[in-house]
Amino acid sequence: MTLFVDELKPLITTSIIGRAWKKGLFDLGFYQIRDFTTDKQKRVDDSPYGGGFGMVMQADPLFRCLQHIKETSDTTPFVILLSASGLPYKQTWARALLAHEHIVLVCGHYEGVDQRFIDKCVDLELSIGDFVLTGGEIPALAVADSILRLVPGVLADSECFEKESYWDGLLEHPHYSRPEVWEELAVPEILLSGHHANIESWRHEESLRRTEERRPDLYTAYINGKETEK
Repeated sequence: MTLFVDELKPLITTSIIGRAWKKGLFDLGFYQIRDFTTDKQKRVDDSPYGGGFGMVMQADPLFRCLQHIKETSDTTPFVILLSASGLPYKQTWARALLAHEHIVLVCGHYEGVDQRFIDKCVDLELSIGDFVLTGGEIPALAVADSILRLVPGVLADSECFEKESYWDGLLEHPHYSRPEVWEELAVPEILLSGHHANIESWRHEESLRRTEERRPDLYTAYINGKETEK
């Protein structure tokens, strides 16, 4: 659900996700919120009660749009609003949301969304970071991509995402490709050894090191989790 279908649709229907969609591994729908307003000018916003800057997206067009989706669907959707006030989005959310058969992503805009629509219709509010954007389209793309890439068959193998950052609580190890030496910088010798056990050990150590340096919060949680397992 968005005010910018023409701008959003091409971005999510290209590359890996686009090819998977064309194969029928999942379905995507794009709904223009303005199509569900009763206003002749297709207006979907108004000034906020209580005063203040900006405009607020009205509840009624959003509600009508969502009702249309529900009426034309065989399943009850799980409704997510992308919002700077939402819960922090993490990889664990992507894995959990994959279990839902039907998800609706609502892209907010302007100053915000009428709270009554949120209270009545939204199951979950999510934020992709501690910053504010002009609309929910970019966050919606990020959330959709992170979920859809986990759908069986989208990527070549589950290992494609199970060894990536955040899957097991760590940041991913560094990667190298040809040439062996570039700008006087060489690929670590261990990666040229052909000794797979040693390579895996090196990659794990690099993941630990990188996580401790860049995300001490994740590192502490990971170490504490390992201690708990013992």
